[in-house]
Amino acid sequence: MSDTAYDRRAFMAYFASLGLGSTLLPGVLWAQVNQAPQGTPITKEMVAAAEQISGVEFSDDERTAIAQGLGGTRRSIQQMHAAPLANAVFPSFVMDPVPPGEKIPAIAKAPMVRTKIPVMAKPTSVDELAYAGVAQLSEMVRLRKVKPSELTEMYLARLKRYDPQLHCVVTLTEERARKQARDLDAEIAAGKYRGPMHGIPWGAKDLLAVKGYPTTWGAGLYKEQTFDYDAEVVKRLDDAGAILIAKLTLGALAQGDVWFGERTRNPWAIAEGSSGSSAGPSSAAAAGCVAFGIGTETNGSITSPSTTCGLSGHRPTFGRVPRTGGMTLAWSMDKIGPITRSAEDCALVFSAIHGPDNFDRAVRDVPFNWNATMPLTKLRIAYVEPQLQRTSQTDSTMIRPPVNDNVKAAIDALESQGAKVTMIPPLPTANQYAGLILDAECAAAFQPDTLNGKVKELDTPRDFLGSTRGYSTWGGTFRRGQFVPAVEYINAMRARTVLMQQYWDVFKNVDVVILTAENTSATNLTGTPCVTAPTALIVPPPQGRGGGGGGGGGGGGGRGAAATDTANRAPAPPPAPRPARPGSVRFLGALYRDDLILRVAHAFQQKTDFHKAKPPLFP
Repeated sequence: MSDTAYDRRAFMAYFASLGLGSTLLPGVLWAQVNQAPQGTPITKEMVAAAEQISGVEFSDDERTAIAQGLGGTRRSIQQMHAAPLANAVFPSFVMDPVPPGEKIPAIAKAPMVRTKIPVMAKPTSVDELAYAGVAQLSEMVRLRKVKPSELTEMYLARLKRYDPQLHCVVTLTEERARKQARDLDAEIAAGKYRGPMHGIPWGAKDLLAVKGYPTTWGAGLYKEQTFDYDAEVVKRLDDAGAILIAKLTLGALAQGDVWFGERTRNPWAIAEGSSGSSAGPSSAAAAGCVAFGIGTETNGSITSPSTTCGLSGHRPTFGRVPRTGGMTLAWSMDKIGPITRSAEDCALVFSAIHGPDNFDRAVRDVPFNWNATMPLTKLRIAYVEPQLQRTSQTDSTMIRPPVNDNVKAAIDALESQGAKVTMIPPLPTANQYAGLILDAECAAAFQPDTLNGKVKELDTPRDFLGSTRGYSTWGGTFRRGQFVPAVEYINAMRARTVLMQQYWDVFKNVDVVILTAENTSATNLTGTPCVTAPTALIVPPPQGRGGGGGGGGGGGGGRGAAATDTANRAPAPPPAPRPARPGSVRFLGALYRDDLILRVAHAFQQKTDFHKAKPPLFP
């Protein structure tokens, strides 16, 4: 599309100002002028033609005024498009998840209190530490029982060994990692210990910029893209002593688990995807190929793959971790957080990456006080009341089912440590306008490549598993987003304020809510923090129909081959058993009280060993 292409959003905003934002007229008129030869004026005849389809009617004078107004709008937009905006440019507005009139309770900074880790003997082989986790590895490094360089080589070797099965790596950062490891070896030998991240190898979701390496955003369209700077989170982990060993996969432009190389696999069920979009960090961490990963979430992209792969994933409160140097999908929804083996591991990583950077203006300066020994008696913990269900499809009787087994396991573990757990009503939802906000923001973030037509490269179906799952839908989303009226986006943000107040009111009365599944469309709009934690292994039901031979049910009337006696057919083989994989529970909390949900998740894990399970195919 040429530089003089007309801007859909401006058209929609203009007509919204006339009270026509919800009619067909703006879109129809857009199609009219977009098909006209380049430079063709917008005329009252075009407006009249659009009226016939849209079901509205203007006077001749009104049509003339509309055409003249849109001509001026077009000239303004052409001037703006003369200097295209890079994805990294933040808008002038700042999202604040705290509702108007409310205040975050004052939080005084306090020293970190960690769990006491039993002193381990030096392992016979460093490979024994692949699943050790950050808390344990940090003590091994501090006590000089293992070197940062030894951990680095071990994890690099595992990534090389297992990536052909997992498809979790985009780029290994070997040269960078080995230099970091040598420097950190020398520091610890000289008695300088940077803290819990010192010498801990990790992997970054490949939408975080790393100088000297490609940053592909998971899409072939950007496969050769590089930046001459490091993302702020990468810089902070460098300073804390963590060692970046790989840039890991994400679904194309943070959607799903399919990227330009393959589908990233779940170590617990290798024939299946790891979910997305933080697909690579979750897959690699679950298979013991990195000590931790850094993921991002706009609407489920940390919590979903962490749940699928049996990990502890932490989606922080919106506005806790700077997104500077990361790909933008939606400025008012994107978040960055750790994906690890345990809740305490999440806390240690989060402690190194949170806080303002003076660039991402959404980030507040709120202390994070990790206290692994805080008594649960001080916390107000609740679970969500199970919804009424029909007894059967033919019976209108409604019953309340028992509490979910995973939630019950969490309640039991917490109550055994003195917690009092109460029941609350279901949480509010927001499906009706969450998509509108996301569509508008992501369409703006990728508008340059939408208008020049490059997003067509994202439309090509890429089907690796014999199904339609995994296709990128971003091209259509970005094009559709150009038609979202500005006034409707603003009104959706106003409705969002109401939802934020509703969630704020919930957490006036409780500190932590336990549940198995959340409405991420709502919680990502409100900025609510969440921690996932694995539970007991479960075996999913078989896929497809088992047993007998085929054919449709009773009744006659069949003809030809369809009427053949099915009793004479060989029985179909039973469906193959599906591998066991972890169940999951989630902990939601009040804004900026990430410490409390991590504390409750940690307490659950102190009474269970689910987070220590290893996928059998990756010893």
